[in-house]
Amino acid sequence: MEEKKISEMEEEVVATAQTLEGAETEVSQPTEEDLHGENLTDRVKVLSPMATVMKRFFRSKLSIVGLVVIIALFLFSFVGPWFSQWYDGGGRSLVDQTPRVSVDEVAITYIVENADGTKEKFTTYEIVMTENSHFVKGDISWKHLLGTNERGEDIFTNLMLGGRVSLTIGFVVVILQTLLGVLLGGLAGYFGGWVDQLIMRICDILYCIPTLPIMLILSAIFNEVNTVWKLYYMMGILCLIGWAGTARLVRGQILSLREQDFMLAAKASGLSTFSKIFKHLMPNVMPQLIVTMTLGLGQIILTEATLGFLGIGAPLGTPTWGAMIEYANDTAYLEGYPNFWLPAGVCITAAILAFNFVGDGLRDAFDPKMKR
Repeated sequence: MEEKKISEMEEEVVATAQTLEGAETEVSQPTEEDLHGENLTDRVKVLSPMATVMKRFFRSKLSIVGLVVIIALFLFSFVGPWFSQWYDGGGRSLVDQTPRVSVDEVAITYIVENADGTKEKFTTYEIVMTENSHFVKGDISWKHLLGTNERGEDIFTNLMLGGRVSLTIGFVVVILQTLLGVLLGGLAGYFGGWVDQLIMRICDILYCIPTLPIMLILSAIFNEVNTVWKLYYMMGILCLIGWAGTARLVRGQILSLREQDFMLAAKASGLSTFSKIFKHLMPNVMPQLIVTMTLGLGQIILTEATLGFLGIGAPLGTPTWGAMIEYANDTAYLEGYPNFWLPAGVCITAAILAFNFVGDGLRDAFDPKMKR
């Protein structure tokens, strides 16, 4: 009886195997007719690392908006002045020599002492009409899209020239900060020991220095310098104060990379220290540096605007966005002439937001863990 059951089970197994064998389908390689004369590798698209980064970057709508705004600001600042009839070709705006009678409202405050000894304060306003030899504080028109300032200069042209100066300061300072931070951070991370301790203690000291009070003190020292050299001094000071963050970033990356297998192979190959640092380590730090530089640009532009607002920035008469928003310190200009300071504030805000959008997009694009 048991032998009969076993034989029946064997027959079922054989029948099942035959059924499965008949159900198998052959997986054949595609023929030339299927590929239409193409190679199979032509249908596979392999993206390079940079192409992958760019694909991720342009996937973000905010990154694209930021990039478009940055390009528009650069064209506006560096190309736009050449299309203005008020540009003198040397970085300044021409003065409109048309005579104009300006009308200003002057506040006069009186303090009256009463019989009982109390004092009362009264404020009166007088209308003052001044006949000027040039077109000062002109109204907005097709001739002057944002009017003219108190010197008769075209505000719209000054806005373009101010962007040229502010953006140049931002890029120069960020590049110098990055170069200094890469050099010192690379040395600290690679050599370690007393070199690392010395450079990191200098960074700690720089972190303790309050930037704004130092700039106020140095501005008082260079107060007599009313030439373009004051601008160079300001860029140098911002560079010397701001390199510590980049140095710490580079040091941390190099500390984690110098014990990797590719660095051990470079050491075994007998490469020089310069080659190991700048040809093997630095390329691996570049993504983080690019993101840091992009985000730092907005901060430098904001710092320049703050210094200009406080009157300690570029030399007197130099058009910058920070110097233009300084008009908001005066109540008369703040309330009566928003065309003097509001456009510069809009440009500063747009530039900072644009650089932050691009920086965030690059950070996500360079992150290998970002899949979407």
